Amino acid sequence: MSIHKTLGEFIVEKQSDFPHAKGELSALLSAIKLASKIVNREINKAGLVDITGASGIENIQGEQQQKLDMFANEVFKNALMARGEVCGIASEEEDNYVFFDNQTSRNANYIVLMDPLDGSSNIDVNVSVGTIFSIYRRVSPVGGPVQMEDFLQVGRDQVAAGYVIYGSSTMLVFTTGNGVHGFTYDPSIGGFFLSHESLTIPKTGKIYSLNEGNYIKFPLGVKKYLKYCQEEDESTNRPYTSRYIGSLVADFHRNLLKGGIYIYPQTAQAPSGKLRLLYECNPIAFLAEQAGALATDGYNPILDLKPTELHQRVPFFTGSPEMMETAHHFMTKFKES
Repeated sequence: MSIHKTLGEFIVEKQSDFPHAKGELSALLSAIKLASKIVNREINKAGLVDITGASGIENIQGEQQQKLDMFANEVFKNALMARGEVCGIASEEEDNYVFFDNQTSRNANYIVLMDPLDGSSNIDVNVSVGTIFSIYRRVSPVGGPVQMEDFLQVGRDQVAAGYVIYGSSTMLVFTTGNGVHGFTYDPSIGGFFLSHESLTIPKTGKIYSLNEGNYIKFPLGVKKYLKYCQEEDESTNRPYTSRYIGSLVADFHRNLLKGGIYIYPQTAQAPSGKLRLLYECNPIAFLAEQAGALATDGYNPILDLKPTELHQRVPFFTGSPEMMETAHHFMTKFKES
């Protein structure tokens, strides 16, 4: 690489563009950087040390936790607690929110929600995985313990969100409400350097991403849209190409760069969908809208949904605006009672 700005330098330079990019938020992002480096190191050793596979423990959703899920959760939790800028966290791997009960943290202004290791079941087969994070200002009184209301805020109240993708290279992609920016990790130096400034998704694309194995369980609108994607039509460059990795971060990252649509709808077995509103959908939706994409539950903007519980699930559609508009047309036209 030629000389690039570090993440810290970029935040300082763009201070006036980022309404919340003050010293405390910079320190918080530094904690996320540090934790991601540690997780990246362990992922790169997977297969050499006993850190892959199931842990034998189920999370609150009844899902088998992977060893790396638990490891990543502890790394990010400890890194955020050590900085003193965060008063509490909620994680896909925790049954309840976690209050950092020390004087420094009690006076902190931020809470973090996270999926510490999205797509962790792919580790064993060397497929890209990621970390997703969402940052809010607390709404409970500073100095006291965090409350559930701090975590059940609508997505539009996020002050920052992002993800780290651990793949052929490791990238941190984030937004504070003024565009989406990507930083690539250089392991020889140990730093994240600006590599993708002001990312915008193409208005349309040729990729659709969903688990077609669940086709028979999909709502009629999704089935009709899927058939539309597979039809031949030169004017719209169809048929589209199916690309599904099974890691939200990896699928979204590809579509962000190349254009496309990602769909994880409700099914008969999962009428509320599978993805978590607070840990996955809200942060990805914030990034999507900042990059010119759309993100909905098939009908309504994700960022306008009012959370009712920590581990709430919702259907999730996100991608290039023209593809999303067509998908919405089919969802509305064939809406089931």
